[in-house]
Amino acid sequence: MNNYIKSSVIAMSLAAIVSSCDMDAPTISTLDESSVFSTYSLAEAEVMSIHISFGETNSYRGRFLPYYGLNTDLETGSGTYPSLKDQATDKQSLWNYSTLSTNGQMNTDNNAYAKFYEGIERANLAIEGIRKHGNIEHNKDMAHLLGEALTLRAVVYNDLVKAWGDVPARFVPNNPTNVYMPRANKDSIYKQLLADLAEAEQYCYWPKESSITKSTERVSKAFVKALRARIALYACGYALRSNGYTRSSDPELTQDKMMQIVKDECIDIINQGCNKLGDFKSNFVKLCQDNVTAGDESLWEIPFSDGRGRVLYTWGVKHNAKDQYTQQAQGGVNGPMPYLYYDYDVDDIRRDITCVPYDWSKELTEGKSHQQLRAINKWCFGKLRYEWMKRIVTSTNDDGVNWQYMRLADVYLMAAEAINYLDGPSAAWQYMKPVLDRALPAEKVAALQAKYTVSKDAFQNGIVEQRAFEFAGEALRKADLVRWGIIDEKMAECKQKLTDLANRQGAYADLPVKLYYKLADDGETIQIYGLNHGDTDDQGSDLKAEGYTAKDWFVASKDGSNIITEDYIEGLYVKQPSMNCLWPIWQTFIDKSNNMLNNDGNLGQL
Repeated sequence: MNNYIKSSVIAMSLAAIVSSCDMDAPTISTLDESSVFSTYSLAEAEVMSIHISFGETNSYRGRFLPYYGLNTDLETGSGTYPSLKDQATDKQSLWNYSTLSTNGQMNTDNNAYAKFYEGIERANLAIEGIRKHGNIEHNKDMAHLLGEALTLRAVVYNDLVKAWGDVPARFVPNNPTNVYMPRANKDSIYKQLLADLAEAEQYCYWPKESSITKSTERVSKAFVKALRARIALYACGYALRSNGYTRSSDPELTQDKMMQIVKDECIDIINQGCNKLGDFKSNFVKLCQDNVTAGDESLWEIPFSDGRGRVLYTWGVKHNAKDQYTQQAQGGVNGPMPYLYYDYDVDDIRRDITCVPYDWSKELTEGKSHQQLRAINKWCFGKLRYEWMKRIVTSTNDDGVNWQYMRLADVYLMAAEAINYLDGPSAAWQYMKPVLDRALPAEKVAALQAKYTVSKDAFQNGIVEQRAFEFAGEALRKADLVRWGIIDEKMAECKQKLTDLANRQGAYADLPVKLYYKLADDGETIQIYGLNHGDTDDQGSDLKAEGYTAKDWFVASKDGSNIITEDYIEGLYVKQPSMNCLWPIWQTFIDKSNNMLNNDGNLGQL
């Protein structure tokens, strides 16, 4: 994708130069709208320029991807963990459901909200230009570009609505009549996006059907359909609205209608067979290795060039020094809830990939660092690792790894959720089963089948549980909890589970007080005893004869106080999550809106 973005930058720069020249300059005619959007390579550059807005410093790169998905019952800031006493700091208040419109991280003219509309404007220009001049009825490649532009616009608008709720609906290029616009009801936006994606399906190629869709950095029909399914789930789910935290009352967005869309779209993708699940770990290794070949689990990724994107920086395993795997001492900013590891089945292969209790040492031996235990309140997510990359990251902050926006496991579990609602758990099970088959032994999959297929409610609870284990660290959970209407329940449960874990009670009563560890013979990897239910301190102490060292895990060695503190637990949320699950529109945009914008619809912000 780097070449596409570069060509787009060049095209935009040329356009800027021409627009600043004398209107009689002969070069203006070579870049007029009809010339650009009737020529595939030029039109493609304009569509690819939409991606630039994803990578801007304070857009997806540095503001939305690091912060939107926090705090949930799975994910929190790990490097700077939750703190009630720090609730007013700009970063903490983006996570803990107390965000103000004057937030210092966001209340600027170049933050994510502004950059999202910048991307929308680029998409609007491309859509209008290709419709007018692209001859899409006779040019399939140009039709695909139109579908791609419609889809990228839907990506941005969907994230706008997730984060800010009702927002201005700008579906045509800027002009004197739409400079100032009020917030539109999110239902009208959802209906527009669903219609746009239904149209885009007719234009876009399946993965690898064309040279255009040989890469996961390009929109394919599989992604269009999957995105339409995701938006349909949001559209019929709970949301914070002007009349409270509730489902839509729009007759076009009922659960029956939306779940049918989800079912149809997901089954189409699965039956087409253009993508395959494969091995759970391999999906993330491939992502870290910049392997963008289409056809495996990844359906679409936000493309970042080598020098942009803070994906590992934020969601990867922490490296404390420039070492044998990276020249960037970053990672570990966000991490899993401390109890998540213990909630997985011991045989679930997703556990040790997702939740990592170590980071990489600051101390180097012959230029090499080694794994070392973190603390129980500072786990790392392990799906993204510098050590899996094929190139050494040299940037201070950016690692260039793509953000995987949609993968096939999501399609299977969305299908299972919709089919359970429409047809019941027996019909839905076949779509959950492939996701579990690659994660657990056959006998444990069978046990879950017996548990989940008892009733529709039991299966929906299974969806909630398995989406947690499957997607932890991928920033999907917050929107899921909101749309299911259970965010208050799950966040209260989160505090209780942390309390139980801190005190080794309830489900966590059988855990040892300490962990026991040693460095393996390779001098890099760490071996740990004490992380499984039923492990004991007696057995751990016996391992000292084999070179293991004990580490206090639950209580501080100095004073015996809990490491997971009350401050940590109470800092997860300071206001009711359901009523404060949206970010406010930032004050700078309200001040410049000619009195058209406010935060009155965000009830929790009043």
